[in-house]
Amino acid sequence: MKLEQKDNALLFSSTNIPDVFFTEYFSQATGDAIKVYLYLLFLSKYDKEIKLNDLSKKLALPLPVIQDSIKYWEDLNVIIKKNTGYIINNLQEIELYNLYSPKVALSTDQIENNKKSMSRAKAIEDINNSFFQGIMSPAWYADINLWFNNYSFDEQVMIALFRYCFEKSALHKNYVRAVAEAWYQNNIKTFNDLDLYYEKQDKLNKLKKSVTKKLGLTRALTQYEEAYIEKWYLDYGYSLDVIDLALKKTTSKTNPSFDYIDKIISDWNDRNLKSPNDIQNFLLELKNKNKKVKELEKKANYQNYDQRAFTDFDSLYANKQEA
Repeated sequence: MKLEQKDNALLFSSTNIPDVFFTEYFSQATGDAIKVYLYLLFLSKYDKEIKLNDLSKKLALPLPVIQDSIKYWEDLNVIIKKNTGYIINNLQEIELYNLYSPKVALSTDQIENNKKSMSRAKAIEDINNSFFQGIMSPAWYADINLWFNNYSFDEQVMIALFRYCFEKSALHKNYVRAVAEAWYQNNIKTFNDLDLYYEKQDKLNKLKKSVTKKLGLTRALTQYEEAYIEKWYLDYGYSLDVIDLALKKTTSKTNPSFDYIDKIISDWNDRNLKSPNDIQNFLLELKNKNKKVKELEKKANYQNYDQRAFTDFDSLYANKQEA
């Protein structure tokens, strides 16, 4: 039989064995099967032809053992039988295919999982071709598959994640992982979720610029000041129309702080005032109450003054007597 090696490379006088052989195949194979595989791998470099009987003698193994060993590797697709002999497959390619290609399944759940696997494999292929020029490091494959499972992203979101990082010139794992975590924290799973997230972020950025302008700030907002605005917009759900009402209340302040503005807006939120109309009605009602309180206080002070002037007869009489 003639032995060939798929994707044979110039190996000089050494025989390379990929680590995946030891992690995925070594512990399950018998010693005789390993012996046969390693010798066939060695011979395949040189395109040598060898008969099974000669192989039996060379390895000092009975012919049935040689045949069983070859059958074992055939079942694992490590060796492919041809009319002229055998092809020794690339173990790394086999494992990548096993990871990202669906298996034939019978149950509905398995069929759905296979569809998902096929879709994910296509997404990974698109990522490889679009952002790595088709030479993505094998280490990325396991990470991408892990992120699919951990973050429940659909395929479009995963591709968008790499596009975002690529456009930021930050296509390294720590940055990609950080962005993925941020998207996950914002409940992004589908492309529609991502679209809504981008829309919300765009509105938030415009709101920050508007607040900065209305307060007359010539500097960039600090991280803590941005956090206040994010709370008003994201947590309280207030738009610029509402926030602007709070900003107007700072006109009498020399250097209004964000903490002062936050207390006003948080009070409105605690009172469940959601719209500008709700807040304006509340402010008008509060103004009227304050006006009435001042009128009552003024009236009370006036009555007390009259009462003191009218009841102070002893003093008044004494003065007249002395005169």
